[in-house]
This record gives sequence, C-alpha cells and structure tokens, in this order.
Amino acid sequence: MQNRSIDTERMLLHLIATGDQKSFTMLFEHYSKTVYPFALKLTRSEELAEEILQEIFLKIWINRQNLPEIENFGAYVNRMTRNYAYNVLRRIAHENLIAFELSKQMTEEVNDTEDAVIYRDLEHSLNQAISCLTPQQKLIYTLCHQEGLKYSEVAGRLNISSSTVHTHMKLALKFIRTYFVQINTLILFYLLFK
Repeated sequence: MQNRSIDTERMLLHLIATGDQKSFTMLFEHYSKTVYPFALKLTRSEELAEEILQEIFLKIWINRQNLPEIENFGAYVNRMTRNYAYNVLRRIAHENLIAFELSKQMTEEVNDTEDAVIYRDLEHSLNQAISCLTPQQKLIYTLCHQEGLKYSEVAGRLNISSSTVHTHMKLALKFIRTYFVQINTLILFYLLFK
C-alpha cells in the first residue's frame, strides 16, 4: 500500500486472517483501485473487470488464513488479477468457439433440409413436365435419361433410327426447359406481386 508501511500491511493481513471484516474492507478499498483498471485493461470489458474484482476479493476472503504468509501482497493481487483475467478470456473464447461450431452445424443442417426440399420440388416439377410430353417423347426421354440408355440402344429397342431418337430427345428437352422457365417466371411473378 502506497501510504502504509510494509509492517502496517502485514498487520492488516494478519487481522483479515482472523476474520476482521473492517480490515478486509480497507484492503478492498485500496486494492480495488488497481485491480479493476488492470482487469479492464486486460479484458476491455467493464462487466468482466467488475466480475474479476469481485472474484479475486472473494477468493482472498475465503482463503484469508493464508494471508500472513504472503510477502508482497501487491504482486500477489496483480498475479491473481492477470491469471483470473486470462482464465475468463480463455473461457469466453472457448464458449464462442462452441457457439460458432453449433451455429455452423445448425446452418449445415438447415441447408441440407433446404436442399432436400428444393430437390423434391424440382423432381416434382420435372415429373410434371415429363407427363406433358407426347407419348413418344416421354418414352424416349424415360429410356435415355431415367434408364440411361444410349440413343442407338433406344433406336434398336423401339425399331426407329438414331436420328429420330435424337429429334424426339431434342424436342423433349426443349419443352422441359420451357416448362421450367414458365414455372420460375410464375414463381417470380408471385413473389413480386403477392
């Protein structure tokens, strides 16, 4: 303590060790003027600095029987403040990391769900478009795109030329593309004017 001798500080620590609350209040009032600013400097948070101040002096009071053994109380409090501040910052960093990981995981799950819904909607729209094709286009599209046959294999199976298969596929794909453009236009129109 600046305006107290070392002997007076040691006597104060001995009194606190016996449970003297008045001496503890004097110690708190003096050292809180250095602990709080130091904790504030380390954490850059008034709330955390206040928490650190309270926790340090609570710990000092709980372990008061050990106070007479401390040679340099100012250095002791300084070290406690630094260690406690670093522990608090580590805890906050860990909590933020956990929160970030949970947020990321939830976002991925939401994206997976959204992707599944979008995929189902697109598949439904595709099936609707296919159902609107002519019977020959529908058959050829199904054989080529859903069963994975080549044009020549489809031509052989249906007993038609490969160029006929190509023409029907070209018409089917053009219709499906147009169908999707119309659906997207209707959706966009609905979203804009609802």
